[in-house]
Amino acid sequence: MRWWWRSATAPRKPKGYNALGYREVLGIAVGDSEAEGFWRQFLGLLKERGLTGTRLVISDAHLGLTAAIKRMFQGCSWQRCRVHFLRNLLSHVPKAGQDMVAAAMKAVFVIQAPDQVRAHWQRVTEMLRKQFPSAVPVMEAARDDVLAFLNFPQEHWRKVWSTNPLERLNKEIKRRTNVVGIFPNDAAIVRLVGAQLLEQQEEWQLERRRFFSEATMAKIPEPDEALELADGEGSEGAAGTLS
Repeated sequence: MRWWWRSATAPRKPKGYNALGYREVLGIAVGDSEAEGFWRQFLGLLKERGLTGTRLVISDAHLGLTAAIKRMFQGCSWQRCRVHFLRNLLSHVPKAGQDMVAAAMKAVFVIQAPDQVRAHWQRVTEMLRKQFPSAVPVMEAARDDVLAFLNFPQEHWRKVWSTNPLERLNKEIKRRTNVVGIFPNDAAIVRLVGAQLLEQQEEWQLERRRFFSEATMAKIPEPDEALELADGEGSEGAAGTLS
């Protein structure tokens, strides 16, 4: 089983978590666009190399990537990054009201009970309907994807509802690539970034520190199971897995 994130910038370098909760770098590929064709090819290569049992993918909502995920990982849950979503939502709100809306949305991710999380999301939607109606379609369309984390163990929520864990790795890679500036070809990018990713992977292997505990990983439901949520409510849909 793997969970993975992806980068929004070239080169593409997904990061995942295996069934024991350890971090892994899954691969690297260079692309000059976010087209579905590129992502389908890249994800297909990961599967050929042995990527199986993927239960959850966390990313932004780029159309090419999400289409590729649906095609290549049928039945897998997709978590839309809450940070990217909030930026998108606020673009539909006048500047004078953005702080208020941002504060209301942040409260969604403080609540612990899944049914209350969904209820608060609905309250924010109704507030927007009265004050900023152009933002309502964005809220309604994104609800299930942004709240996908509710179908997973509560201990994992803070680590899977955004792409922040990957962004920290991206920041270090960007720092190193900025020193070079211009690369002569794709192979040069792969050599530099690949070396950095290998160094990071070796560091994770040596420290042997789990990002998720083995006990909480065991709580992830099988495709045909419903997760028993903290407040006793049944899951609205268990995460899928690859056949």
